[in-house]
Amino acid sequence: MSGHIVELHSYPVKGLSAVSHERVDLRAGQGFPGDREFGLAKASSGFDPANPTPLPKSNFLALYGYEALASLETRFDPETRVLVVRGQETGEQRFALADEAEQARASAFFAELLALSDADRPQFATAHPHRFTDVSVTSEQMMHAISLVNLASVAALAERVGTPIDVARFRANIVVDGWPPFAELEHVGQRITLGDTTFTVLQRTRRCPATQVNPATAERDLNVPALIKAHFGHVDMGVYIEASASGTLHCDDPAVLG
Repeated sequence: MSGHIVELHSYPVKGLSAVSHERVDLRAGQGFPGDREFGLAKASSGFDPANPTPLPKSNFLALYGYEALASLETRFDPETRVLVVRGQETGEQRFALADEAEQARASAFFAELLALSDADRPQFATAHPHRFTDVSVTSEQMMHAISLVNLASVAALAERVGTPIDVARFRANIVVDGWPPFAELEHVGQRITLGDTTFTVLQRTRRCPATQVNPATAERDLNVPALIKAHFGHVDMGVYIEASASGTLHCDDPAVLG
């Protein structure tokens, strides 16, 4: 079963905007470059950059609990650590997060925007090579897993529901097209090939309330996990994969199951 890669994305800051790529260079077992290496951890999370441990997504500002984040267009430079945030209500804001005073200013900005309690006010979090992926709590291997979504699976759900569903709801690193709907779910423990790189399919991606949020409107308008369950008998959309060897991926590269 052969298809092709249609999108490549990283999410530098967990819960904020995607960065689209035409190509990425992967290292075996090291995750998607630049993905979820930074986060906005709640003050009550207990995150310690000197001793980072995986935390559930509920300990961060993310779409899981804060759909208003989808209304923001953000850019983040991991080298300078400058975060640019643009919103219809907020205008453009710039935060130089290498500076503690600027971190405090960013924390106040998000606290006001999201009406956060003191316990939920965010702190800028990073501890390379730690990643803030949703499945980081499962294992170190899963912390560095790469998320893949099959466009045909999303289209199959949209057809059953009778309304368009944007693949951006699923915040995947890799989007492929040309495979049968949900065929990827049957390949856990098996190998797939993307471009000239071989990957192992680690596990299905169980979907959470973050996918209820429409990325265009920042509203919770579809209970996606419940709809997948009702129509297909599970709550999975996409899979987590791991690169078995280093390599380079490009948009339009072939994607082969099996």
